[in-house]
Amino acid sequence: MSNSPLRDESKEFAKQIVLLCRDIKANYRESVLTNQLLRSGTSIGANLHEAQYAQGTKDFISKLEIAQKECYETEYWLELLYDTGYIPEQQYHFMQNHCGAIRRMLISSINTVKAKEQ
Repeated sequence: MSNSPLRDESKEFAKQIVLLCRDIKANYRESVLTNQLLRSGTSIGANLHEAQYAQGTKDFISKLEIAQKECYETEYWLELLYDTGYIPEQQYHFMQNHCGAIRRMLISSINTVKAKEQ
C-alpha cells in the first residue's frame, strides 16, 4: 500500500483535521468535541499505515474496516461541530466530502481484497 492514493488522501485529511481542531480550540476554546474529532480523523490514516504491516489478509481487512469506522465517526463529529456553529458551512462541506471520498475508497479496497480472498 506504499504511495497509494488512499494513504496519501488519508494523510492529507489528517493534516486538515489537525489544523481545523487547532483553529477551533484557538478561536472558541472548545476541546471536548475537537479532541474526539482529532482522534477519529487522524486514526483513519494511522490504521491505513498500520495495515501495511498486517499479519495476513484478515488482519489487513480488519485494519481497513477500523479505518472505515473511524471515517463514519469523523463524519459525525464534523456534523455536530457544524450544527453547533463551530465550523462554517463551506469548510464543513469540504471536510465531509473529503472524508466521504476516503470512506468510498476504503469500501472499494475492502471489497476488492475480500473478493480476491474467495
